[in-house]
Amino acid sequence: MTNRLLIFIGLSMLLGLKLSAQSTYCNPMNLSYRFRLDTPSRREAADPMIVLFQDKYFLFASKSGGYWVSDDLKGWQFITNNTLPWENYAPTVVAIDNALYFLASEGKKIYKSIDPIKGNWEHCGEIDSSVTDPCLFLDDDKKLYLYHGCSNKNPLKVVELDMSNRFHFKGTSVALIYPDKENHGFEMGGDDNTRNSNPWIEGSWMTKHNGKYYLQYAAPGTQWKSYCDGVYVSDKPFGPYIFQASNPFSYKPQGFIAGAGHSGTFQDKFGNYWHIATMSISKKNMFERRLGLFPTVFDADGTMRTYTGFGDYPFLFPTKKEPNPESFFKGWLLLSYNKPVTVSSTLDVQTTRPEYAVNEEIRDWWSAKTGDKGEFIIVDLQGKPTINAIQINFADVDTKTLGRPIEQKEYQYLIESSDDNKTWKTVIDKSTSNEDLPHPYFELVKPINARYIRVMNVNTPDGKFAISGLRIFGKGTGKKREMLTDFEAKREEKDGRIVKLSWKKVTGATGYNIRYGIAKDKLYHNYMVYDKTEATIRSLNKGYSYWFTVDVFGEAGVSKSDKIIKID
Repeated sequence: MTNRLLIFIGLSMLLGLKLSAQSTYCNPMNLSYRFRLDTPSRREAADPMIVLFQDKYFLFASKSGGYWVSDDLKGWQFITNNTLPWENYAPTVVAIDNALYFLASEGKKIYKSIDPIKGNWEHCGEIDSSVTDPCLFLDDDKKLYLYHGCSNKNPLKVVELDMSNRFHFKGTSVALIYPDKENHGFEMGGDDNTRNSNPWIEGSWMTKHNGKYYLQYAAPGTQWKSYCDGVYVSDKPFGPYIFQASNPFSYKPQGFIAGAGHSGTFQDKFGNYWHIATMSISKKNMFERRLGLFPTVFDADGTMRTYTGFGDYPFLFPTKKEPNPESFFKGWLLLSYNKPVTVSSTLDVQTTRPEYAVNEEIRDWWSAKTGDKGEFIIVDLQGKPTINAIQINFADVDTKTLGRPIEQKEYQYLIESSDDNKTWKTVIDKSTSNEDLPHPYFELVKPINARYIRVMNVNTPDGKFAISGLRIFGKGTGKKREMLTDFEAKREEKDGRIVKLSWKKVTGATGYNIRYGIAKDKLYHNYMVYDKTEATIRSLNKGYSYWFTVDVFGEAGVSKSDKIIKID
């Protein structure tokens, strides 16, 4: 397929697209994630950024073979060409006057486009030497800076670029921040920040707010659930930079899919800030990753924070300026967690068990023996709750695809409901779909009440019919669970980066959300657990006091605790 034809198809789809009726979305973002060119066959997108340009949102991510465009952050259309270096990591794009400028990691060439919708880019300059994980930042005085770095030893740096001289360096790069795992628990490696290896400090991003420069960075490594973003603040582009007390400011180490690191911060059309972040699967390969979108805000004191509580549940799309990022959480709760599952077949009863489709772990999955029409999975909700939304997360089991296939491949299926497991009604019909979207999310136009939900395979584009998460959202019958008022929090004396919490089980609770922070009115961090009555958090920073509370959530809602414990 020619480059011109690809662009024509993309334009046709874009022009024919009507605004989505959906008011909500659910992470991971439902995009046409590209398969990597090397084996094992698996999808990836990471190191993302979004820029608002010509009243449209342009999304760039590593190894994607192109970029996406949207009018409203809802429906995304894919654009590609043969010009930009798609096999380089960490693309950065900045809008300057009437054009976009593009640079990728380990590359030197800068490209320009005045009409990115058509996919037309031209080489317009070249930096003096290649850098890793670049971030182009245009200041209010029209000076252009390049922040960069990706190392477990070396610092993040910055250099000014000369736009009048084809983007050559103006001077040499200046060191800004270094890793500091001895004081910053979130920079420790491992899913639970338990590894004592040097963290990878990378993924620079710069946001200027109220005259302050917020230098964001990722740690400790992209393959870990603990992958997150920290931030330093300065009055000047070259620093000095001061560690923000509330850190990491973007952190999601638990839940169905974890990770909120190496991100790009942008403002939507209403003035809200958002964080488009890398989320980790890292099962087939450490670079098997997805994207997540989280609301971000600067509080009255200038503290930057990203709201990741219930960060893989339904969130509202922006329609106005929202001063409180928690208001984007729709409030629909999970109805499918650990519910009984019936399937047509199972590939391996040890490694691809049916219950893995509802255990809230994207690194596990159920797989049928084939990808044939007629394979199915049924979830028994054990009641007739109100169902508002359904998300399917397809897993890449025995896939052979490498790169983007020349011919369109699509997932085709039916989502059905039943009260008796015998008579079925169609809820969503994707039996003739032409979409290659592995994380489809459906907000029902009219909520339904049903006991059983079935996904019936019509066509699997490659490999087996496999699901890592069949997630059903809404409101269960009954009342909210009781408030948790009796819990303990104890900080380790020898290592102030670690705190242990424990509480008594609340009957019928789905799980617990720990909120904590550096002040009683700054409980900006979230740590979610299912089926546990304790948690060890190893992401604290030495030298700061912390406040903790534990909320209870179930199918009927969230019960916020009014008890807050301070630990020094």
